[in-house]
Amino acid sequence: MKILGLDLGTKTLGMAVCDVTETIATPIGTIRFPEYDLETALQAALKVIDEYQIEKIVMGLPKHMSGNLGTLASYCLRFKEMLLESSALEVIMIDERLTSRIVERVMLDADVSRKKRKKNVDKLAATVILQSYLDSHHK
Repeated sequence: MKILGLDLGTKTLGMAVCDVTETIATPIGTIRFPEYDLETALQAALKVIDEYQIEKIVMGLPKHMSGNLGTLASYCLRFKEMLLESSALEVIMIDERLTSRIVERVMLDADVSRKKRKKNVDKLAATVILQSYLDSHHK
């Protein structure tokens, strides 16, 4: 099954897909859009869903360290509803606490330049989100 991993920010949407065996997540890109413009993000996601023949979506749910949901979580849940209405695919929300920081740390350790880190953090965070889902649900 082809699964799409998403990391939604206020101005970016990081995306990753898995192989048909649901073993490896691979980053495919980051879409930039005007701040809080979920419709533009949705259209980009729907294009990828069609292009990659996606059958399920895994999306990061940003929680506070306390586990509470804040305004960014509400924003992501609104996008989830838009995806459900537009694609009719299952959308699974998973805790994404610290994924961006993990990616930043890995890139810092690899001595990746600030410009390249900024350009790649969202799609790599989507990859971490999707890979953690795959690892926890592997057959």
